[in-house]
Parts: sequence; structure tokens; C-alpha cells
Amino acid sequence: MDDVNVVVRVAGDGDVDVASGLFRGYLDFYEVKVEDPDRPRAFLAERIRAGESLVLLADVPEAGTVGFAQVYRTFSSLALRPVWILSDLYVDPSGRRTGAGRALLRDVLRRAREAGVAGVQLETAYDNHVAQSLYEAEGFERDEFHVYFHGLG
Repeated sequence: MDDVNVVVRVAGDGDVDVASGLFRGYLDFYEVKVEDPDRPRAFLAERIRAGESLVLLADVPEAGTVGFAQVYRTFSSLALRPVWILSDLYVDPSGRRTGAGRALLRDVLRRAREAGVAGVQLETAYDNHVAQSLYEAEGFERDEFHVYFHGLG
């Protein structure tokens, strides 16, 4: 899918309401119940401000912000280098078939390569074949770190 019309940007404080709405959609999709309806907003606001994680948003013309990806930075005692963990990647039904998911994953991998990390551990449901081809296209070797594709559905 050609994702030339998808713009991926880093979420800022002003994006918290949009991002939290998408996060609620993600929780609903996976049937995760949250007792406090403001929890997703508070969680994302803390993450965006703390800078300890990277929240990316996918914007599609005429559909608005339709998807998000959230990345955590950690250190691998196995690779002896920093690694990123892509814990969440979600595209709202209004953004399906736009290439938003692929654009988000590609942008995460590009940023990880530019940051010089050992690899990206994917803990989100995504097509394994597509993820691996994008992963290798960014110059990462799958065998460098044994849990790169952990949890892919």
C-alpha cells in the first residue's frame, strides 16, 4: 500500500486528547477494560511530557489523526546496547487501507536506526512478514537480538 499521503509526527502536549481517544479505541479493540475513563489520557500525557517514550501519530488527509505508535527505550543486556520496544500500534477503522499502520512502523524503525539502537522489539500485533521486511530494509539483522518479533500476531 502506498502511504505517500500519510504524515507521521511526534505527539506533543496539545495532542493528548486525540492520542488518548485513539488509545481508548486500542483498549476497546483488545477488550481491555479501564475503570477510570480518564486513565488513557493521564497515561499518555505523562508519557508525552516525560520524554521517556516516543508517541507518534499518523495523520491522513480528510480523515485526521487515525493512528498512533508508542515506543519505550530500554537497555539490552543481551545486545549490550539500547533497544526500543514498540508496545502499541493502533489504527482506527477510519484509517484502515490508508497505509497508516505501515507508515507508523516504518517511521519507528527509521528513527531507531538513526538513534543507533541495537534493534526494536515489537510487542504489538502486526503482519510478521511485512514487519520483518521493513525491519531488514532499515538495516537491522533479525538474528542480532532474539526477541525482535516477540508477540506479533
